[in-house]
Amino acid sequence: MKRIKTFLLSLTLTTSTLCTFSQSYGVEDINSQPKQRIVEDGGTGIYKAVMKQEPTLWAHTIFVPQDLSVFSDKHPLPVLVWGNGACTNSPWEHFKFLNEIASHGFIVVATGHIPMEEKPYQGPMSTTEQQIESMDWVEAQNADPSSPYYQKIDVKNICVAGMSCGGLQSLYNCADPRIKTLMVCNSGLFNQQNAHQAVGGMPMPPKEKLQEIHTPVIYILGGKEDIAYGNGMDDFHRISHVPACAANFPVGHGGTYREPHGGEFSVVALAWLQWQLKGDKQAAKMFRGKKCQLSKRQGWTIEKNKKFGK
Repeated sequence: MKRIKTFLLSLTLTTSTLCTFSQSYGVEDINSQPKQRIVEDGGTGIYKAVMKQEPTLWAHTIFVPQDLSVFSDKHPLPVLVWGNGACTNSPWEHFKFLNEIASHGFIVVATGHIPMEEKPYQGPMSTTEQQIESMDWVEAQNADPSSPYYQKIDVKNICVAGMSCGGLQSLYNCADPRIKTLMVCNSGLFNQQNAHQAVGGMPMPPKEKLQEIHTPVIYILGGKEDIAYGNGMDDFHRISHVPACAANFPVGHGGTYREPHGGEFSVVALAWLQWQLKGDKQAAKMFRGKKCQLSKRQGWTIEKNKKFGK
């Protein structure tokens, strides 16, 4: 009897400790039901989205169309894997932007805990490994007959992307063969001369890492006002072995992610994803041609390397 009482006391203390940990770090209570939230009426796309927590994937947030019945192995959901700015372990700054993308027929797997309120996240930093976990998860879900995502995910069309620190995480993971395209937002690799400007805990691969990119890549930057402009443009000018372009909109490092439906950045990001992951020829016109649509869009400028073509 004494051993049973000791065991029960130990179990109570362990559960209490875990709950205290989750409350201290602003993450989901281990005893709570999975959370979800409708953002901006589900987005402007035809597939109204939901932001949700999945019990099978700890420390990630999913953005996905609410009605999965219209998707199948013949009409699957391409994938956007996302890393957050400041290595934050919650997409609290980017959820409008990500939800908007999901509403156009994508599944977005963002690093970090679900933001039920639009307020800064307090807790441990995210890691590069979480993007790998995201790709592992979509593959597993697509292959699992008991999953609601069974044969509904296009695991051959994955974009890995992120903002600021999340962009560094994406570049750190760029060699993964599952990646179909990269989207680096308000970010770029540091060099030896300015490495001291990096925030502690950020991944810091050398510029040689760029040679491991094996897919088309777009840099979406906030113009010269963006503190990552120099790093991002330096990356772009070093990439000659794969198609690359750099799009700039002069709003600084914060981008437009928190504006309604993600603002201008979501327009350009969505066109890139529609083209690269869905083969949408109309979306390609945003970037292709001497007088591409982006070059005519107010405030935007675009540069392309030789591999990208005109």
